[in-house]
Amino acid sequence: MCSGETRKKTMIIINHDKCPLCKSCAIKKRFACKDFFATGETFDIYECCDCHFTFTQDFPDENEIGRYYESPTYISHSDTNKGITNKLYHLVRRIMLRRKTRLVERLTQTKRGKILDYGAGTGYFARAMANKGWNVTAIEKSDKARELAKEEFGFEMYPVEAMAGIQDKSLDAITMWHVMEHIQDLDKMWGELHRTLGDNGTAVIAVPNCISYDARRYKEHWAAYDAPRHLWHFAPDTITQWGAKHGFQLERQCTMPFDGFYISMLSEKNKGSRLHTIKGFWNGFKGWLAQAKRRSASSSIIYVFKKKR
Repeated sequence: MCSGETRKKTMIIINHDKCPLCKSCAIKKRFACKDFFATGETFDIYECCDCHFTFTQDFPDENEIGRYYESPTYISHSDTNKGITNKLYHLVRRIMLRRKTRLVERLTQTKRGKILDYGAGTGYFARAMANKGWNVTAIEKSDKARELAKEEFGFEMYPVEAMAGIQDKSLDAITMWHVMEHIQDLDKMWGELHRTLGDNGTAVIAVPNCISYDARRYKEHWAAYDAPRHLWHFAPDTITQWGAKHGFQLERQCTMPFDGFYISMLSEKNKGSRLHTIKGFWNGFKGWLAQAKRRSASSSIIYVFKKKR
């Protein structure tokens, strides 16, 4: 078997004895990461020696991982505005919403298409696309996030089971903004993307970049490892391989220039640095300069996939 499930401290733990991507047995531990966000537990980060795919080892099964998201400060689900870092997050999100909507329209060459936003959080992007006249389906696993979107904004979102009800080849676009790294069954997810996307459709997938300037700088303190919530840690080469494995080809990449500032500030906090906001902002600026010369230095990257012809 390529992966196994064992009981550890009464919890189902997912262990991979082979690389989830290329199935090589040559995997090794890189370092251990602390869960700075919720529990203080440590989780090992592994890398495949052949394809270099990086992943969290021995993470909780998806039916039991919920407690690792249970915090009023988990911004994707709670929409908290507390603290300087989270206020900056909201400011950047408003800027990025405009950029994301324009990007999707440009990539699909349509202004009234049918789109799925998978892992919609509290629904900001999905609502923005609906306001532009798109036929939007928003799927979000978190009951809390779906309830907030409904109560605060009157916007209807659906649980993950709704994915099975989407018709084959019915979508012009699928977006996943910092979601793929949370999905336990990657093969199934990529298969569903291929099934539901039209032959000329576009998949837009944004994920943290584990070979970025800030990832190399902060190593086990890098906030975007975020173990065990982030199960997989993508680089340009490895996410391209995942797409190719499931019938997709990479069309283009776009940097997310502001992510490095936010991640660097959190990473400095993980290190216990004094003045972590200032130090993180400075290192985020250095990462911003680095990505201007080399896209792979970007803290997060947007990948645009099309079906193979």
